[in-house]
Amino acid sequence: METNSKILFWTPRVLCILAILFVSMFALDSFEPGVPVSQQILAFLMHMIPSFVLILALVVAWKWELIGGIIVGTVGLATSPFVYSLNYNRTHSAGISFGIVCMVCMPFLVVGILFIWDHYHRKQNSKISG
Repeated sequence: METNSKILFWTPRVLCILAILFVSMFALDSFEPGVPVSQQILAFLMHMIPSFVLILALVVAWKWELIGGIIVGTVGLATSPFVYSLNYNRTHSAGISFGIVCMVCMPFLVVGILFIWDHYHRKQNSKISG
């Protein structure tokens, strides 16, 4: 595998892991003093559901780049209006809400595109070498 192919192979995987870790950080706000530990753990697991879904999408994308890329990219696109609306209702600022969408949702769209690109790049290289 040539260097460019290695970079194209690993970039979406590493970016997706980093983006999932970033989204998972928001689940840490479920830990509060004065709340029973069992309730905190339950709240933490509830907050981690999006991360679990994203991990599942990453596993699919790791094995089947095209299908996984479509899933990951669709997750990024589909969640954008919800994240925008939620943050706009809190801040009443279109700019801040758009910035949050760019930080939280767009990495998954980029990762999805990179997985799809990797799929077609590998397919093209297998035709050339095979």
